[in-house]
Amino acid sequence: MKAIVSIENATKDYRLGKVVVNALRGVSIDVARGEFLSIAGPSGSGKTTLLTLIGCVDTPTTGTVEVAGRDTAKLSERELTSLRLNTIGFIFQSFNLVGVLDVFRNVELPLLLQRSLSAGERSKRVLSLLERVGLMEHVRHRPNELSGGQRQRVAIARALVTRPELVLADEPTANLDSVTGQNILDLRKELNRSEHSTFIFSTHDARVMSHASQIVRLADGKLAEGISTGPTVSELHEVSSAKA
Repeated sequence: MKAIVSIENATKDYRLGKVVVNALRGVSIDVARGEFLSIAGPSGSGKTTLLTLIGCVDTPTTGTVEVAGRDTAKLSERELTSLRLNTIGFIFQSFNLVGVLDVFRNVELPLLLQRSLSAGERSKRVLSLLERVGLMEHVRHRPNELSGGQRQRVAIARALVTRPELVLADEPTANLDSVTGQNILDLRKELNRSEHSTFIFSTHDARVMSHASQIVRLADGKLAEGISTGPTVSELHEVSSAKA
């Protein structure tokens, strides 16, 4: 089966005045469809940069990034926008919900942008997802009336409403307490199984890594240990301590 994401020798440089920052330095990975994958590493390791390349928010300086079989560097801005809208779901660290819209309208927004479903079809899909994430009692609430965990659930529903092939999340537990974060991770794992979407997370949180079927480790913009199938012994100890 062809990989949903295929990256070959990708680099990404940023210029800050006269200084060139090498955010990624020759990264190569393949991500299979249906994977639940964690991009792990400390701050500054290149996690977020790699996620922006996979999310078609940016393109590599050199090398190739293919998403759903398409080389992102060869796509026009309109084609990149279409790929983001129709193939990728985003779950942002700060949730990025629209404050003037209620829960229903926030989740419906990507479908309105797609312009492919009738109002009835949109409503059915939105309500089905809100029921799945346990927010039916909050359909008409606005984001400022919700807890952090509830807002995260809205963000998950919004990311999945277009039925994307690929879902991306940057530091998905950063703004949540440990109990809420664990519940959200369990929900995402269940949705990964039931919706068959590929999930990719960037994180330095061992709890997230313990859920991953594979882990890509970065350090200083390069693959640190290639791809592994689980957290290290020290990371597992951190998870156990957090649960104690």
